[in-house]
Amino acid sequence: MGRPHALFRTGFPYLKTIGMRRVTSYAIDVAVTDDDRLFVLCRGDTTAEVRRTDMDDVDHGSFGGRGTAEGKFTWPASLAVGPDGNLYISDEALNRISIFSLDGEFISCWGSPGSGEGQLDRPSGLRFDGDGDLYLSDTMNHRVQKFSKDGDFLQSWGSHGDGDGELNMPWGVDIDELGAVYVSDWRNDRIQKFGPDGQFEFAVGTSGNGRGQFDRPTGIAVDGDGDIYVSDWGNDRVQQFAADGRYLDTFIGDATMSKCGIDYVLANPVPLRLREMTSLEPQKRFRGPLGLATDERKRLFVADYGAFRVQIYQKQAIELSADQIAPERQSPSLSVT
Repeated sequence: MGRPHALFRTGFPYLKTIGMRRVTSYAIDVAVTDDDRLFVLCRGDTTAEVRRTDMDDVDHGSFGGRGTAEGKFTWPASLAVGPDGNLYISDEALNRISIFSLDGEFISCWGSPGSGEGQLDRPSGLRFDGDGDLYLSDTMNHRVQKFSKDGDFLQSWGSHGDGDGELNMPWGVDIDELGAVYVSDWRNDRIQKFGPDGQFEFAVGTSGNGRGQFDRPTGIAVDGDGDIYVSDWGNDRVQQFAADGRYLDTFIGDATMSKCGIDYVLANPVPLRLREMTSLEPQKRFRGPLGLATDERKRLFVADYGAFRVQIYQKQAIELSADQIAPERQSPSLSVT
């Protein structure tokens, strides 16, 4: 399905929160399946696992755990559901990609450390394109690499620097339905868009906390309309951009307490009293958001790392045809009264 000619964006309300500290501790990334199964990658000093849950906030257990053996993680960074229906998980410390079934059964792993073609140095974000190939942010090699789902090297691009097409510790990556590749360029405080073969198209962002500026962008996701979402980690927010890179909106977090959080607090008198005494405003906000995901229902999933949860938002937009909207203006502005 192609993109609409234009969008009438009417809102982006908060939908719900999944998880809590005792379940989704240090949520670094999130993936969702078509049947609403959620997989939350958790990484902290003592945590390295994938937590299985769903939109009803039911805990279905976890898999992984800290270690160096096959099926274990040391410093996992990102996860994605592959075209084969399996989970692919990058590990920065082990320089490998581990593959699991959706039930948490270990299948295989691949990857080796180094700077040669197909070798890895602290891999982070990973996503699949429409052909089933895997794109990976090879962070300390300052490049993007493309593999088959079986780990066969196909292509790479990027080099260390701050010029167009150059990268400095790239983190997140996503692919739109047209095959374009979007990369969060972490140390350069910007995002970059590349064509399917790695040709540079545009960059957005500078260092700062204003609109369209970043303080260490991490997760990046592109929805079916072409809108781009970026976790602005150091500024505790998520920013939204149009397909051409225009700034659209900022999300600062609007969480309510999750179902499992409510159940826990109600069963424990001390946390219940602390909650009753605490200002709720700061509790709603993002705290170092990291991984992002979107789905075909136009929902946005935010791994709210410092708050140990996933916040979910619902995009509201009306697709417009060319005969429904006036031609573009030279100096656009909008006033609604």
